[in-house]
Amino acid sequence: MSSFLTGLGAVSPVFAAPMAGGATTPDLVAAAAQAGGLGFLPGGYRTPSAFAEQLAQVRARGIPFGANLFAPNPAPADPDSYRRYRQEMQTEADRYRLRVADLAPVEDDDHWQDKIDLLLADPVPAVSFTFGIPEPTVIARLRRAGTVVLQTVTSAPEAQLAAAAGVDALVVQASAAGGHSGTLTPDQIPPETPLPLLLAEIRAAVPLPLIGAGGIATPDAVDAAIAAGAEAVAVGTVLLRSTESGASAPHRAALADPGRRETVVTRAFTGRPARALRNAFTDAHTADAPVGYPAVHHLTSPIRKAAAQAGDAERVHLWAGTGWRGATEEPAAEILARLAARQ
Repeated sequence: MSSFLTGLGAVSPVFAAPMAGGATTPDLVAAAAQAGGLGFLPGGYRTPSAFAEQLAQVRARGIPFGANLFAPNPAPADPDSYRRYRQEMQTEADRYRLRVADLAPVEDDDHWQDKIDLLLADPVPAVSFTFGIPEPTVIARLRRAGTVVLQTVTSAPEAQLAAAAGVDALVVQASAAGGHSGTLTPDQIPPETPLPLLLAEIRAAVPLPLIGAGGIATPDAVDAAIAAGAEAVAVGTVLLRSTESGASAPHRAALADPGRRETVVTRAFTGRPARALRNAFTDAHTADAPVGYPAVHHLTSPIRKAAAQAGDAERVHLWAGTGWRGATEEPAAEILARLAARQ
């Protein structure tokens, strides 16, 4: 067992990735610890009070765990592009008798400082960041508080920036990952570099411990990532149908639907590149969706919520990595143990 895993309180190198928006629950984080790994509780899209409440729930279980935050990296929407897309979205909103045509762009920072203050006041064992790299002073304060700081990166240049900022380890996210890409340049779609190759490139560029992520759904994929230099892997999509998952009913059903044939990388839902199962929404809007996070996220959010409530999988963000066929309906600890069986 590596000293990196030992330092995190883990005995298994298969971790549960943070899936913001409700998919990762405190129970899912606990299941990862039960399997000997580490689960990450996402703070993204939560109010500081809701995030604090979930942190308290996980702490009460006395398990090692991590938290994840979206670090500010603004990608403001072009005003003309936003207005055009907003009119396009009104057509979708009409299905649910919603009004979005008057929504002004929201360019918030997801309560960044309040959440950092929470994690400094009551530190957790590990914190990972995505979308942006925090200021070095923030990273240093977390480390002094006893927290292991991890940064999501999608390329060797990003890895070098993160290392220079003072992080302890890197989460290397390949383009095969479901949901949002952690790319620092959301105006560009990351290249489809296989995870083992990306790990090798980053291993050659920086000396930090690496956690591989993106498309991992089999023991073979775990083996390949470890062989390429990862100390551990983080899996997400493969857990979306698990007993402890908070994924919506239409999302779960879509992952199990043999009629679903492919995933696509799209900005249509949030204005940032994200991989999802192809549906009517991605078909209609991927080509002309503007760059603009979080403005586009806030614009489409009411539509996506209404679609989920209506059971309409064609207008929900069906986040999924390329290994989505491996998602099974069983306890998360069993899924994680199976993936780690050869480690």
